[in-house]
Amino acid sequence: MAFEFTDSNFQEAALEGDKLAVVDFWAEWCGPCRMVTPIIEELANDYDGKAVIGKVNVDHNPEVSMKYGVRSIPTILFIKNGEVVDKHVGTASKASLEEKINSFI
Repeated sequence: MAFEFTDSNFQEAALEGDKLAVVDFWAEWCGPCRMVTPIIEELANDYDGKAVIGKVNVDHNPEVSMKYGVRSIPTILFIKNGEVVDKHVGTASKASLEEKINSFI
């Protein structure tokens, strides 16, 4: 199951962890976000123990969304060693996300 990133746990879970963090910024009302959700869930299962893959609800967590300049959703950040190493805006295929994840782990 995808990890739930929040304003309160983001620092520890995404920035201070020793694994790649893949963070999907989304909202319930966003149609394209709903298309990406099952892919994020699958990737979270596929990469369990290798990467932390999860979601940030932008409506409930405005601080982290503003900090990273998320203006369009879905936005997916790839964070390694506390730094954003890649960013994808819009929908994406599972294969393209896997390719990015594999290049960072």
